[in-house]
Amino acid sequence: MDWASVAGVLVALAGIVIGQSLEGGKISSLLQPAAFAIVVIGTFGAVLLQTRPKTLWRGLRMLRLVFAPPPDTRAALARDINAWNLAARRDGLLSLERYMLASKDKFNTKGLRLIVDGIAPDKLRQLLDTEITAYETEERQAVRIWESAAGYSPTIGILGAVLGLIHVMENLTDPSKLGSGIAVAFVSTIYGVGLANLFFYPIANKLKAIVTQSVHQQEIAAAVFYDIATGDHTRVIDERIATLLREH
Repeated sequence: MDWASVAGVLVALAGIVIGQSLEGGKISSLLQPAAFAIVVIGTFGAVLLQTRPKTLWRGLRMLRLVFAPPPDTRAALARDINAWNLAARRDGLLSLERYMLASKDKFNTKGLRLIVDGIAPDKLRQLLDTEITAYETEERQAVRIWESAAGYSPTIGILGAVLGLIHVMENLTDPSKLGSGIAVAFVSTIYGVGLANLFFYPIANKLKAIVTQSVHQQEIAAAVFYDIATGDHTRVIDERIATLLREH
């Protein structure tokens, strides 16, 4: 569990609640189901309109990574790289087949398989780079739904405000209905701007950092596979490992 993310959500909500209380307002006045429905459902519909369902679903599933990020596998990958390099130099490239069969990472399995199959180093690097590009494109398209939601929700909040004012104008002769219409008008704007800047944008940025880290590891692994295939100096691979383990 990433407790920093949990704390961020709680602090953001607490800031709004405390500020409302200090102004003498009631917390219940911020709870407007109509405004919430307009902003959330409207934003979801706009994102769905511009995104393929598969990409949208992938982006929604990635939300869990904000609070339960993938484990840091850099140290494990560094150990694997050392093992691959040692086995290739001592027993030949074909000895990497046992590591290929034992690997649970699809990208590493593919890289080892290409080496074992005797693919030319330049072609191997080209294939792995293509794989990385495809993976990064797919992941960033999924993350982009949160950036899109952040862009749409403030505008849809304004739309909710206009709808609330229309409701007010329709009931000018009935003062008992004016309060609810005005509340929807202002709270819709709060929901739109608040969701964009307190949730959607931070979620997008957190997910982009996770994707960047994953792509970085794949790029290091691809370079190592190329080095092993060409029989490059061990010192080069050691430098790759040092780059991999550097804090980001």
